Amino acid sequence: MSNEKSMEILDLYRAKVMPTYTPSVAVASGKGITVRDADGRSYYDFTSGIGVQAVGYGNRKVTEAIQSQAAALTHCSNLFVNAPETQLAAKLVELSGLGGKVFFCNSGAEANEAAIKLARKWGHANGGRYEVVTFRQGFHGRTLATVAATAQAWCQEGYDPLPVGFAYADYNDLDSVKAAITDRTVAILLEAVQGEGGVTPATEDFLKGVRALCDERNLIMIVDEVQTGMGRTGTWFAWQGFGVKPDLFTCAKALGGGLPMGALVSNAKFADVFTPSSHASTFGGNPVAAAAANAVISVIEEDGLLENVAKVGALLKEALQSFVDKYDKLLEVRGKGLMLGLVVDGDAKEVVDALAGQGLLALTAGPHVVRFLPPLCLGEDDLEDAVDMISDALDNVFGE
Repeated sequence: MSNEKSMEILDLYRAKVMPTYTPSVAVASGKGITVRDADGRSYYDFTSGIGVQAVGYGNRKVTEAIQSQAAALTHCSNLFVNAPETQLAAKLVELSGLGGKVFFCNSGAEANEAAIKLARKWGHANGGRYEVVTFRQGFHGRTLATVAATAQAWCQEGYDPLPVGFAYADYNDLDSVKAAITDRTVAILLEAVQGEGGVTPATEDFLKGVRALCDERNLIMIVDEVQTGMGRTGTWFAWQGFGVKPDLFTCAKALGGGLPMGALVSNAKFADVFTPSSHASTFGGNPVAAAAANAVISVIEEDGLLENVAKVGALLKEALQSFVDKYDKLLEVRGKGLMLGLVVDGDAKEVVDALAGQGLLALTAGPHVVRFLPPLCLGEDDLEDAVDMISDALDNVFGE
């Protein structure tokens, strides 16, 4: 098959777009769990657009919601109110069970920025505290504050001086967290499953231990659900699978059904820390993005996608484990639901490239982990085809 159209688009991209990414496929369309490039080649997308297309590409309900709202109102200043935004806020509060309120923005980084700002604002009124404990191998975004919160050198390199006010601890190590807490500490920010850092889940004891520490020391527990939220791990938000409740959590990616949408959700205690003019986002709560998000939630509920994640996620994990048992260079499968990592003794990018050659798109999560984030609507028949592609790719890389 010719790749002339794809190469034309890729060449123009490389000439005119700043090189913050190194794409190799020019995606032209998508439907369900598949995308097609500009030359018509089809791929199973086990990246979901990096965790965004949870209900699949071109979902009818989401598309119709976007079209209908775009025809009625594409933007509403936050000096006024729009119905999709308020309906979405009410639904997120309901799904979380935290009983608080929501701040809307446009991305995960912005949502995490909002959480950090809220924590500092509250901390200034409660002992002048401002420092946030985060975790090595975590990831919280690309703004200066969230880069500082992301305790990974590759993300921070070249951006000194970074904002102050962050201390780092070791994930799944409660003693390390205790050692990082000082009289300046106001909050602990963590992922329930570390995504970019290697698809590493928290242990239940660790998350419960963090919750207990926050209660004992009067700290804010913040969970970053940007990648794990909206059903990715089999519950609406990953923390719900660990028997804990945070004070604040953030979500984005899958929330907007492909449109930019982020949210900070609080419990009742922290619902009114932000006051008029203390924080804002021009496009936050955009009516089209909010309408899309309401439709995404409806699809997840009506199509039973949380149950599907549990069922199909277990089957995918079992298949990946069979490859670990077969190849010495594959060390482990880890993750939850349809957020799974295959740990490689070697270069994960080599496996990702081999998968693309078979027609399946995957991601890395650090240098040694292949990350699978398929849409939550992945069915068993398509999973069987995908596992065959994975098998062929692994045989090409690790076979005799």
